[in-house]
Amino acid sequence: MHQLTLAEIARGLADKKFSSEELTKVLLARIAQLDPQLNSFISLTEDLALTQAKAADARRANGESGALLGAPIAHKDLFCTQGIRTSCGSKMLDNFKAPYDATVVAKLAAAGAVTLGKTNMDEFAMGSANESSYYGAVKNPWNLEHVPGGSSGGSAAAVAARLLPAATGTDTGGSIRQPAALTNLTGLKPTYGRVSRWGMIAYASSLDQGGPLARTAEDCAILLQGMAGFDQNDSTSIDEPVPDYSASLNGSLQGLRIGVPKEYFSAGLDPRIAELIHNSIKELEKLGAVIKEISLPNMQHAIPAYYVIAPAEASSNLSRFDGVRFGYRCEDPKNLEDLYKRSRGEGFGTEVQRRIMVGAYALSAGYYDAYYLKAQKIRRLIKNDFMAAFNEVDIILGPTTPNPAWKLGAKNSDPVAAYLEDVYTITANLAGLPGLSMPAGFVDGLPVGVQLLAPYFQEGRLLNVAHQYQLNTDWHTRTPTGF
Repeated sequence: MHQLTLAEIARGLADKKFSSEELTKVLLARIAQLDPQLNSFISLTEDLALTQAKAADARRANGESGALLGAPIAHKDLFCTQGIRTSCGSKMLDNFKAPYDATVVAKLAAAGAVTLGKTNMDEFAMGSANESSYYGAVKNPWNLEHVPGGSSGGSAAAVAARLLPAATGTDTGGSIRQPAALTNLTGLKPTYGRVSRWGMIAYASSLDQGGPLARTAEDCAILLQGMAGFDQNDSTSIDEPVPDYSASLNGSLQGLRIGVPKEYFSAGLDPRIAELIHNSIKELEKLGAVIKEISLPNMQHAIPAYYVIAPAEASSNLSRFDGVRFGYRCEDPKNLEDLYKRSRGEGFGTEVQRRIMVGAYALSAGYYDAYYLKAQKIRRLIKNDFMAAFNEVDIILGPTTPNPAWKLGAKNSDPVAAYLEDVYTITANLAGLPGLSMPAGFVDGLPVGVQLLAPYFQEGRLLNVAHQYQLNTDWHTRTPTGF
C-alpha cells in the first residue's frame, strides 16, 4: 500500500480494495518503523488520523466521493493545527498548541484528507538543508549522509521514503522545489496569493506560499485542488477562480514554446546536471514543444536582493515572539528588557538570529534606502524580465538546483554557500510566479530536478507539462534503497 500514489489511493478507496482506516494503520506503522532513520516528523497524530480515516470511510459508505476523501497526508509544521503542537521547527514554539486550523489545514480536512502528523523543517523556514531545526537535521532517504533540502525537507523526505503519498510544504525562496529536486519528487509553488497564508506562520510575508509535495504531477494537481482558493481571512489572497487542475493534465504539448535562459548555464552549474537538463529538453521536444533561448539579465542580482528582502520581513514578523503572550519564556527574568532579550536569545537558533540581525540592519535608519529600497527596485526589474520573456514563450525551463544534495554539515560554516543553492528558485518568489520542480535523473545516485516556471495563475500549464513528461520518463518512479 505504501507505494500507491494519491491518484491510485483514490481509485483503490472508490473500488473498495481497502479502507482509509486500513491504509492509515499501515502508514502509521511504517512511520514508526522507518522515520527514526530520517527524522522527518516532529509530531505524529495517530488518534486524529484514525478518527479522520473512520469518518472518511463513513462518508464513502454514504455515497460521497472525492480524490482526497480518506487520503493520508502530513502538514509542514508551520501550518496551525488546532490543539496540536505547531512548532515551526523552533524551541521558541516547542510548547505552542495552535487554537485554530490554518485555512489550508481546514480545507484539506473538509475534503476528507487524513492528517498523519506534522513534518520537520528548518527553523521558521529559514534554511536550504533542513539542518537548522530545533528537533535535529532531516536525512535524505537517497543517502542518509546527505541533506534532503529545505526548508520543507521533512515533508520531502517522508514522501520520498514512501511514508505517505503527499504532504504540504511552503516556498519562500525555493523551499518546496529545492527539496523536491533533491529527493526525486514533484513540488509546486503556486502563484503568490493562490493558496491562503492564513494560519501559516510567516517567515517573509511577500514571498511565502504554500503548495504540494508528491511523487507525480497528477498527485500535485489533486492536492493543489484541495488547497487553492480565495480566503477572506488573508489580505494577500487573490479572488481568482480555481480551475480543475486534473482536467488539464492530458493536453498536448504540440507547439508549446519553452524558453531556456542562457543565464542558467553558467560556471556555477554542475555540468552533469546541465546534461540532464538538456536531456529533459530533448524529451519535451519529442512531445512537440518548441525550444527558444531567452535572457533574464537581472537574474545575477536575485540572491543579494532576496537576502535583503526576506530577512527584513522576517525581522518584522518574528518581533511578535517576545516571551510574553505565547511560546518560549526564559527563566526568572529580571525585568521586561531581560525577558525580551533572553527569551529571544534562548528561543531562536543561530540561523534565525542571523537573519533577524541582517533584516533589522537593512531596515534601520540610514540604511533603508541603500539596502531594502534598492532590493525592492531590483525585484521589480526581475519581474519585468519575466514579463518580457513570457511575451515570447509559454513556460521557462532550467535546473532547480546548481548541485545535487550535499553532505550533512558540509555548508554549516559557510552560510553564503548554502544561500547560493537557491540561485534558480528565488526569482519565482521575488516575482510571485508559479514554479514546479520534477525529477530529471541522477548524479552519483542522488536525484536532480528540472524547474518549470509559468505566467501568473498558470499552475495547470506547469502540471500539464510535468505530467506529459512523466508519462514518457520513469525518473519519478524510482524508489530509494531500503524504503
